[in-house]
Amino acid sequence: MLSMKTPLPMSLLALAISVGGAAARELRSEAINGASIAALGAEMPSSTDPDPAIVRLQVLLDRAGASPGVIDGLSGENVNKAVAGFEAMNKLPVDGRVDPEVVSRLEGNAPIVESYVVLAEDAKGLVDRIPEDYGEKAKMQSLGYTSVAEKLSERFHMGIDLVSALNPASQFAPGDTVWVVNPGVPREGKVKRIEADKKTGQVLAYADNGSLLAVYPATIGSEDNPAPSGKHKVKGVARMPVYRYDPKRNFKQGKNNKVLTIPKGPNGPVGTVWIDLTEPTYGIHGTPEPKFIDKVGSHGCVRLTNWDAEELAGMVKPGVLVDFVNRSAATPK
Repeated sequence: MLSMKTPLPMSLLALAISVGGAAARELRSEAINGASIAALGAEMPSSTDPDPAIVRLQVLLDRAGASPGVIDGLSGENVNKAVAGFEAMNKLPVDGRVDPEVVSRLEGNAPIVESYVVLAEDAKGLVDRIPEDYGEKAKMQSLGYTSVAEKLSERFHMGIDLVSALNPASQFAPGDTVWVVNPGVPREGKVKRIEADKKTGQVLAYADNGSLLAVYPATIGSEDNPAPSGKHKVKGVARMPVYRYDPKRNFKQGKNNKVLTIPKGPNGPVGTVWIDLTEPTYGIHGTPEPKFIDKVGSHGCVRLTNWDAEELAGMVKPGVLVDFVNRSAATPK
């Protein structure tokens, strides 16, 4: 059982996802597959609806190891940081802009959006809702996904609104054919050193030879609950961890004054994986709310999307150095 930090509670945000709610405007697969990232240039379009070219850019970056976090088709800092990360990985001038050199190295012929047939397995293990209160969470058997659409959105690294925009009429029932993006296979390699950049909100993973293996957008502490400083090490990895809530050791959530054991699941306080650090109670972990990465503070830990945390966990071993720094975006040292 683990004792950990946790993301801030979202008192005004429902964790249960309704696909038929205020969804984005319909988006066709051929619009994304036929989009040109070269047209984005230095200034990416700003819209509340997914842009086909930005979806394409995010998927290509994800495949290349420069994670944009949630693939949602929206411009923002996480996309810019992913571009900067890709530039650093390829020893290009780091400015976060989609210039011709970035385009030529990213683009390929593989389709971005592909069809997927919903399986019976996809509809298993769902829960009706995720309560905010930790006491209520502790009464549950698991903190699973609340819908097939949510499960698929995480599997394919997508925002739920993008899933809805691509499949506006789907019920996501077993046997249904739906459209999803293909973010590629997880990165492989051996991470020697991790930098958690508190200034830019990034986690950078380096190989033994100093090359940059992967870059992830991250929430790293907050003003009220800062992350640790200096150098620490990875102690181990726990997948689908049970969460031990201790108000005296960590923080107080709601009116909960007692130690609670909160069950495992992707919608648990630390998501699907916990990378334990030698600094007591601190770690690198997933999240039940991937869209808030680097947008809402944490209680001191390093928070990634579940899929990014899982990818990183697959490349680390006990003893890997974790250095908390304040540095410019994706600039290797």
